[in-house]
Amino acid sequence: MKIRRYFAGLPAALTAIILLTSCAAPGGTSTAPSGSSSKALSIGFFGASAANSFNQAVFKGVKEAAVADGSTATFVDGNFSGPQQVQQINDAITSKQFDIIIISANDNLVVQDPLERAIKAGITVVVEFTPVGPNFDSIEPQIPGAISIVDPPVGNGKALGQLGIQACATVTGTCNVAYLEGFRSLPLDNARTAAVLSTLKAAPNINVVGTAEGGYTTDQGRTAFQNISQANPNINVVIGSSQAIAGAVGVADKSKNIKFVANGAPKSGVEAVKSGKWFAIYALDVVANGRKAAELGLGKARGQSVPTATRESDLAPNNSIGTKDALEKANFSSGYDD
Repeated sequence: MKIRRYFAGLPAALTAIILLTSCAAPGGTSTAPSGSSSKALSIGFFGASAANSFNQAVFKGVKEAAVADGSTATFVDGNFSGPQQVQQINDAITSKQFDIIIISANDNLVVQDPLERAIKAGITVVVEFTPVGPNFDSIEPQIPGAISIVDPPVGNGKALGQLGIQACATVTGTCNVAYLEGFRSLPLDNARTAAVLSTLKAAPNINVVGTAEGGYTTDQGRTAFQNISQANPNINVVIGSSQAIAGAVGVADKSKNIKFVANGAPKSGVEAVKSGKWFAIYALDVVANGRKAAELGLGKARGQSVPTATRESDLAPNNSIGTKDALEKANFSSGYDD
């Protein structure tokens, strides 16, 4: 999967009108004062990094929705920096550049206050992919008045653990699992790791032999796997980001028939599962997520009642559980590659 530093983060400019302050409506929806449905609106996609293919795929969906609406979309490059995104949000408030901010946050906490100020300034805010706020186990918006369309790290971690259990079902006897976690310096990665490990350890036949920082590059994944496998040569299943898994596969002993589970669905990962090289992937429909985020933001900015909380895995085939059968049945096509 990616960060965001992604596989952190990613993820400007046009003149627009300032909307009146939005408010939450009962029943899990949010509304804003109605405006002209024909007026072009300006969307700023505050991506974690423009250099990240995952974020570019999200932006592709954002642009598709903007074009269909007769509006515009601009990628505001967060350059993997939380403080930079804070400054960019503050600049957008001052310049009145965007009617809608869609953010894939590099730091779930530092952008909270500026996004709250953006809402008070009349800007519609949509939090996409990573929750903004301290709770990594909820899809609900943690900023009053915001829209949340996210993939909580805790739920993601539980799904990866379940895929690991499925992979272990093909192993006779005790199944030795290695987890290549993201970055231990990131709270969201720590929340994901805890969820993966607790799910795996609940299975009676699984032995978690070790964890290592596999990060979000093939080099990091390769090194992490080599370190774990040298100490534990009888590994049956390896779980990690799609980039880390790609690195591990390159140095794994093919005769051992290790099952690989990847977090993220680049084109290469989808093909690896379909061909049987990898066991499974956690497969979000990234372009669809961007499209939906923009549709929700545009709807609210135009005074419509829209859902305030959406789980991104619900928008993907088989709730993002990307086994070979599921990907083939859905004819799943990825919108990006690592």
